[in-house]
Amino acid sequence: MNNNEKNNKLKKNDLIFSDAVVCKVELDLGKWLEQLTGGKGWEIWSESENEHYVSYHLKFKSQNAEVTLYHSGHAIVFIDEKSVFEGDLIKKRSSVAKLSYFNIDDGEKISLH
Repeated sequence: MNNNEKNNKLKKNDLIFSDAVVCKVELDLGKWLEQLTGGKGWEIWSESENEHYVSYHLKFKSQNAEVTLYHSGHAIVFIDEKSVFEGDLIKKRSSVAKLSYFNIDDGEKISLH
């Protein structure tokens, strides 16, 4: 490989690192609440979203839950106004959560190696 080919290859890799990327947590919300509470059958009643997080209000029998999922992987869960979880889903290696990356310009999913 000559020097021009090496420089072009480095420039292409540099472009990848300079591209804007959005990270977002993907989570099986029902399964996770089932793990936290032992109750199966949680239903989403409402959802609101902004650029940093998504907040869900859920019901199961007489219980109410509020779940806030930050795109960074941090989550806060209240069941009947009592805190049952606050932390980073990714660091705790939750089996129901994974962090995904997307190109900000076209929304294409990015696979990091």
